[in-house]
Amino acid sequence: MGQKNIAVIGGGPSGLMASEVLSERGHAVTVYDSMPTVARKFLLAGKSGLNITHSEDYAAFATRFGSASPRLRAALDAFTPGDVRRWAAELGTETFIGSSGRVFPEAMKASPLLRAWLKSLEGRGVQILTRHRWIGFDGDRLVFDTPDGTKHVSADATLLALGGASYPRLGSDALWLPWLKEKGLAISAFQPANCGFDVDWSEIFRDRFAGAALKGVTATSGAGTIPGEFVISRQGIEGSLVYAHAAVLRDRLWSGKKADLVIDLAPGRYAARLTKDLGRFDSKTSFSNRLRKGAGLEGVKAALLRELVPEAAGMSPPDLAALIKTLPIPLLRPRPIAEAISSAGGVTWDAIDDDYMLKALPGTFVAGEMIDWEAPTGGYLLTACFATGRAAARGIDRWLSQPA
Repeated sequence: MGQKNIAVIGGGPSGLMASEVLSERGHAVTVYDSMPTVARKFLLAGKSGLNITHSEDYAAFATRFGSASPRLRAALDAFTPGDVRRWAAELGTETFIGSSGRVFPEAMKASPLLRAWLKSLEGRGVQILTRHRWIGFDGDRLVFDTPDGTKHVSADATLLALGGASYPRLGSDALWLPWLKEKGLAISAFQPANCGFDVDWSEIFRDRFAGAALKGVTATSGAGTIPGEFVISRQGIEGSLVYAHAAVLRDRLWSGKKADLVIDLAPGRYAARLTKDLGRFDSKTSFSNRLRKGAGLEGVKAALLRELVPEAAGMSPPDLAALIKTLPIPLLRPRPIAEAISSAGGVTWDAIDDDYMLKALPGTFVAGEMIDWEAPTGGYLLTACFATGRAAARGIDRWLSQPA
């Protein structure tokens, strides 16, 4: 077959993983990235602890990608969470399983892993060109805006791994949309995923509790009941527990329906026990003391209950207990996509063949978040980005192996 020249556009996890596979198979790979350095979103994700994958049972793990789960399954089967951990170990990064089941590097940060990865790619001959922004096609050639002016590039195959539309300041800005739309590709509109939501807080509550965390609670929506924690923001709510419900809540709001995130402020106590404990206090006991002594609620938890249901102080013990167990937070709208951890939408699966090649553009492949799928935080996003990058690389290799 001989060595082929592959252009990988996008230096995030998908593009770098594809470059690794392609270089291992003897191809000459050049990565083009618009930013001054590659993998900026990957580094940001690892700033407070890189959640690289998840340790839950693989059968459950593979269902966490919503309606896209069946299409992603083959890629995930070929690069499972266990494979992610082994790959990191080969680069000198040992991992551990946290109490939530999430998997982290022992050093917690993303930078040591990325440095080792880039060094490995350099050793395989992968060339990385930064400040090269892809600006479309000129016939069969790729066009880049570079510090030295416009550059035209011919490649035997191209991988587009340009990300979605979240965190545009880090390079995932979806500016590639017009160039694929003009080629007739079907693209679903981008929407925020793993996002916070606006809530109509009072000024007093906002000023006092913005930044406060609600820990040891559960939240319920159409996505089920999930334990965890979340944070009060000046605009509303955010955090991992909110993100776990974000897709369901976002879709309800976009369809014009009312959306509440229902919180159990005391998941360790049954309503009957709460009713009994709250009933021990007479009307002379302040509401704050009733909540603290009878339900173990104080601080931001007690304040949230007062904020959402001002008449709670006058409720009977059974009604108050029921409210503590099922406190609805009415949501106004998702936060803007530029603030979201990830995005839903992108190139539709109907536009892609089983090898991740664009049906309308033979020789051009896609991977990562620019495809229409979404997943909750917890290592699912990164694992699928790795897996689709590898799957697309295998597809490129097979396509290049076909007889002319």
